[in-house]
Amino acid sequence: MDILHLIDRLEELFNESRALPFTHNVIVDEDRMLDIIDQMRIAIPDEVKKAQQMLNQSDRILAQAEEKANRTTVLAEEKANEMTSEDVLIEKAKLRADNVLEQARADAAATRMDADNYVVETLSGVEDELSRLLNQVHNGIRELQKG
Repeated sequence: MDILHLIDRLEELFNESRALPFTHNVIVDEDRMLDIIDQMRIAIPDEVKKAQQMLNQSDRILAQAEEKANRTTVLAEEKANEMTSEDVLIEKAKLRADNVLEQARADAAATRMDADNYVVETLSGVEDELSRLLNQVHNGIRELQKG
């Protein structure tokens, strides 16, 4: 289940709770609240798994880019060996292979950075929302303990 949906359900539970007169306290259905919290505990690792999949995809793209660059380098070297009498062509082929490899590494690094940024952004959002909800729960508990 999506963590944001669970957060919405927790907020709905809070909004549906009965207010205690003359206080900022509410009475919350403990079983429903604990059920939602348990579901959140299950959902958060899924969000982390999704982030890990993004990182793995980035690694795979980098490996494919390096493999492509290596194949291009091998092909360029083979071509250059066939044209040993034309040194200029050999240099151009090596330069092109190096450029392709450099570009592939740059593309892979950019993809990895994008994936890392997405993971950080997603997990930060989850952390912020969980902190906010935890503070609400703590405040509710404190208020109930005062009364």
